Amino acid sequence: MAYAPTILQCIGQTPLVKLNHVINDQAATVLVKCEFMNPSGSVKDRMAFHIIDQAEKKGLLRPKGVIVENTSGNTGLALAMIAAVKGYRCIFTLPDKMSKEKIDMLKAFGAEVVVTPTDVPGDSPLHYVQKAKQIAKETPNAFYVNQYHNQDNIAAHYHSTGPEIWRQTEGKFDVFVAGTGTGGTISGVGRFIKEKTSKIKIVGADPIGSVHYDYFYTKKLVEPQVYKVEGIGEDILCEALDFSVIDEMRQTNDAQAFSMARKLVREEGLFCGGSSGALVHVACEIAREIGPGKTVITLLTDSGSRYISKFLNDEWMKLNGFPYE
Repeated sequence: MAYAPTILQCIGQTPLVKLNHVINDQAATVLVKCEFMNPSGSVKDRMAFHIIDQAEKKGLLRPKGVIVENTSGNTGLALAMIAAVKGYRCIFTLPDKMSKEKIDMLKAFGAEVVVTPTDVPGDSPLHYVQKAKQIAKETPNAFYVNQYHNQDNIAAHYHSTGPEIWRQTEGKFDVFVAGTGTGGTISGVGRFIKEKTSKIKIVGADPIGSVHYDYFYTKKLVEPQVYKVEGIGEDILCEALDFSVIDEMRQTNDAQAFSMARKLVREEGLFCGGSSGALVHVACEIAREIGPGKTVITLLTDSGSRYISKFLNDEWMKLNGFPYE
């Protein structure tokens, strides 16, 4: 018999899929790595599993411990799944722009959820990061995951996502596009690729309103603005984001992200979220620029199942002033 000891052994080994309709054959080939096929529905399963595994080995997380983290939802869901398997209690803070589906899914796993205001400064005690730190400090036997600054976030993708992409392509691609949220994915995959070759370009995608794009080009921290796409970009600098492995940054807006994500669902059958739309928008932009005979790879970072009430809903798109078909 062939079976997995637990669901945690099913993390990773996601397929690469060619896009056929949202980009034509006059452009480079665009391949997407279907990270929404991870057990909890996002790329964050990889990072969460690695961080918890390392915390256990280092004695930072002990039996009957409490996992505490600030999250846009996906990291929380990955951690909540792991906590359910391993028997940990977990508490998560989320900004109030996150979807109801994410909150309900976290609670379904047994997590405790604290919702905080989105539009507050990064150093405010009401900010979801500061709130998580406070909860961790006040909770006995707590382990604060600290995904934005934890180097194990980078290591997770250096050891899993990067090597997987390399094996699947035999290193035969020209550009890798990833989002710059916590920074773990682009930094880990970027480091792995740069150790193999300097010929593959690493491009970061950042939503307008996030601080990363401007910091990359000016080394100045701009005032963040509110945007609606979830799970990409940030309003603080993250130590898990290694700018040295990034060759270029590009920006997207909410309308571009949501429009492309809806196309991916309806035209490619890929049931992914809004951040995936942002990444594919950038990947297709680059594919048109570099032309046929080249290959661009990006990620579909999470499942559309957590956005049914948001950008996948025509009424929500209308109410928020976004064009839709």
